Amino acid sequence: MIVLEDVIHLNKAKTTLFLGTLAWLVLFLFPEPNLSPKDIQEMLNENLLEIASLWLFLMAAMTFVAYLNHQGLIETLIYKFLPSRLGEKQLLFMVAIFSFVFSSLSDNITATLVSVALVLSLRLPPNKTLKFTVMVVFAVNSGGVSLITGDVTTLMIFLADKVAIQDLLWLSAPSFISVMFLAGLLSFGLSGELIIDGGQRRYDRVGMSIAFVFLATILSTIILNVIAGVPPVLTFLFGLSIMFLIGRFFHKDDDRESMLDYIRAIEFDTLLFFLGILLLVGMLKEIGVLDSLVKIYDMLPAVHANYVMGLLSSLVDNVPLTAALLKADPGMDHAGWLSLTYGVGVGGSLLVIGSAAGIVAMSKVPEVTFISYMKYSLFLLLAYSLGFAGSYGVGLVLFQ
Repeated sequence: MIVLEDVIHLNKAKTTLFLGTLAWLVLFLFPEPNLSPKDIQEMLNENLLEIASLWLFLMAAMTFVAYLNHQGLIETLIYKFLPSRLGEKQLLFMVAIFSFVFSSLSDNITATLVSVALVLSLRLPPNKTLKFTVMVVFAVNSGGVSLITGDVTTLMIFLADKVAIQDLLWLSAPSFISVMFLAGLLSFGLSGELIIDGGQRRYDRVGMSIAFVFLATILSTIILNVIAGVPPVLTFLFGLSIMFLIGRFFHKDDDRESMLDYIRAIEFDTLLFFLGILLLVGMLKEIGVLDSLVKIYDMLPAVHANYVMGLLSSLVDNVPLTAALLKADPGMDHAGWLSLTYGVGVGGSLLVIGSAAGIVAMSKVPEVTFISYMKYSLFLLLAYSLGFAGSYGVGLVLFQ
């Protein structure tokens, strides 16, 4: 139904929410003999807890970005560092590097929100906006794969003692090479030159204060998670509360604008889409459907199976897929686990519904649909294959 969205003209948030809730209703009404309603309720509660954490995190991050974008601070920052004249090819590489680096410093959802806001602020033609957005999705997923704070699946594999932090850092090399390779492929057909007119932009002290709080929240999320295991959602909600307090302090005699208004400004279509997808995938995980996927390791060598798992992560959410793999614990050496980390982290980029970055981009950029994104599937597959080969090669060098 998502694939046919352009044909049936039915919003993806509505279809996924319908199917996600229907799946759990069917499970309650027709349970397996060994499952009681209480057991299913516990499964649902666990699934809802995971979804709530993601929802609240997304809500906080999107509120920050909605405010900064509304105030023009993101455009101000971009135009401050961009030259007055810039070729489209050069701009594509700059966007790729920015998305890659920023996703290494923050989570991939926040990085996508900021990077997509950057692309939209440049007001490119629709076909070029699509190209740039495809680049952002791949670069964001690639940048987060080498840090435990950048991608949930990387953190899961690290906590299972399959890879070490210092080994993960080496993944940044093949990841960056694959991003530059894709940028080179996408740059064909880009020959224009942009005149960057930043105009006269004033720096509002409230906006600058909240921009500082946003950056501090991102850094604090990384640091507190590493040293104390603080969940990212808690740090971001704390940062959001500071944003509200700053707004109230500076506007205590001005009722024209409330920071709470920016919560109402975020795209709830995105949040409902996440809710439906995660409900559906969570139900499939609970009934054991995802566990059957790991049987591929009985049929293929580990490195080939890891490559296929990366491809499958573009169809199935990579978090439950990784959880199923860790539960099954297929026998692999360290090089194999390193390549699997890259595969499940970046493989979701092949389809727009395969990663959180793609879903966020699809909700923010009108030009991005399932079909339009697929036009670049071959380029994405080549870049993914190059990065995967590099990740396995890095593993062989480290653990020879």
